[in-house]
Amino acid sequence: MATVSEKLIAVNVIAFVLFFFVKTLAFLFNFNVDFVLEWLVFPKEPGEFIFKPWSIITYAFLHSGLWHLLSNMIILYFSGVYFLNYFSPKKLLNFYFLGGIFGALVYMASYNLFPAFQGMGRSYLIGASAAVMSVLVGIATHIPHMRVRLILIGSIKLWWIAAFLVVIDVIQIPISNPGGHLAHLGGAGFGYLYAKQLGKGNNIASGFEKMLDWFGSMFSSSPVPKKRSNMRTVHKRQTSESSASAYTTKARNKREQQEKIDAILDKISKSGYDSLTKQEKDYLFNAGKDN
Repeated sequence: MATVSEKLIAVNVIAFVLFFFVKTLAFLFNFNVDFVLEWLVFPKEPGEFIFKPWSIITYAFLHSGLWHLLSNMIILYFSGVYFLNYFSPKKLLNFYFLGGIFGALVYMASYNLFPAFQGMGRSYLIGASAAVMSVLVGIATHIPHMRVRLILIGSIKLWWIAAFLVVIDVIQIPISNPGGHLAHLGGAGFGYLYAKQLGKGNNIASGFEKMLDWFGSMFSSSPVPKKRSNMRTVHKRQTSESSASAYTTKARNKREQQEKIDAILDKISKSGYDSLTKQEKDYLFNAGKDN
């Protein structure tokens, strides 16, 4: 079964293919589809945003080109693998969506407050970079000394990768696409703040989680209520004892699973991720998907 990060990647890829398929048709039949894109990308003007509030979400599922999509999805995939070993899928959605929202707000605020952007024409934000940076920086903040192996580079700490990408965004602000890089920094900033608060036991996105639960419940079918039987139950005690036994077994299995996970995480903290056996890596990855 696909993980939540893989599902997010699938949505991004499908949106990319569909949009460029439509653009190909528009080219062949000589009609303009830019007006469709304008309703999905995030604007810098607050007045324009009021008329399309959904754009603060939809912009994070659109990309300007193949390399833009590929780079974001590679980062999302690998950061998602580590993320789901420590946090639940719901937390990853929090980081992704709220990182994208925070990045968009930083983009809008920057274009309307900094003198460097005064007098510029219309500008729009597009791409999942802010959302992806939120996930990457979030997990790098939680396990900064986790070592990962990169091709041609070797084993380096996870926080080095996150810090490198943040510095690249800062450097490129005066060179090209300043609004995009500021949005990336906004997403990264949210990921850092959220991960730090989670480490202190504070879930600052609890309200957003409840909204996601409510939204998800709208698409889940409600169970059909069972009719109460008029027949008298004569084996009630046996049923209760069976249920209690099943509950005890389930609790014991869950406790044993958690003890094994704790032992693996303790091994990681002492010797690094690469010290794990393939069986331990698979066990930790599958446990992260089940949380």
